[in-house]
Amino acid sequence: MTKDEEKRRAGRAAMRYVEDGMIVGVGTGSTVAHFIDALAERKHLIEGAVSSSKQSTQRLKQHGIAVLDLNAVGDIPLYVDGADECDPNRCLIKGGGAALTREKIVAAAARVFICIIDSSKRVATLGGFPLPIEVIPMARSYVARELVKRGGQPVWRDGVVTDNGNWILDVHGLRIAKPVELERDLNQIAGVVTVGLFAQRPADIVLIGADEMH
Repeated sequence: MTKDEEKRRAGRAAMRYVEDGMIVGVGTGSTVAHFIDALAERKHLIEGAVSSSKQSTQRLKQHGIAVLDLNAVGDIPLYVDGADECDPNRCLIKGGGAALTREKIVAAAARVFICIIDSSKRVATLGGFPLPIEVIPMARSYVARELVKRGGQPVWRDGVVTDNGNWILDVHGLRIAKPVELERDLNQIAGVVTVGLFAQRPADIVLIGADEMH
C-alpha cells in the first residue's frame, strides 16, 4: 500500500468517531486533508469544525463546512490531527507544518484526540524528526543557546512565520527517551511559545492507515 493510500485510509477511518451534531476539531497536514474531504460528505450532519490553521480553515470553507471559534464553543468532543512521529505510548512530534501552537490548544480542549498517520511515522523513540519549537522572534537566539545546552542542534526555519506571527526552531540531534519530562523542561525556557512534543497530552487513539493503536 502506498503512503498516500495509508493516509487516505487513516483519514476515512477517523470518520468512525464523528457523531451527528458534533463540533469536530481539525488539525493540519496532508493526512488531515483526507479527513476534511471525508468530513465534507457528512457536513450537513455536524454542527461545524474548529480549525488549527489557516490552511485547514481554507479547505473546510471550500467544502462548505462551518468554521467555529474555539472561544465560542468551549470544550470539543473530538480532535483529529496527524503527526510527524508517534512512539509506542502515543506521544507525538508535531509542527512540521508550523501549526503546532494552535494544534496543541485544540488538542487540550478536546475530550478525545485521534491521531491519523501512515506507518512511516511510527518510531520506537522520538527525535529522528527534528523537534519544532515556536518562539517569540526576539527570543530566537536565546532559546537556541538554551537548546544547545540541552544537547540539541537548533536550526532556524528561515522565512517561515507562523499563523501567530512567530518563528520556528527545528531541533536536530535529540533522542527523546522521556518526552513528558522534556516537554515540561522546554516549556520553561523564556520565549518559547509551544514545543512540538505532544506528550503531556498524547493522542488517545492512533489510526495507522485503517488500523487502530490504543
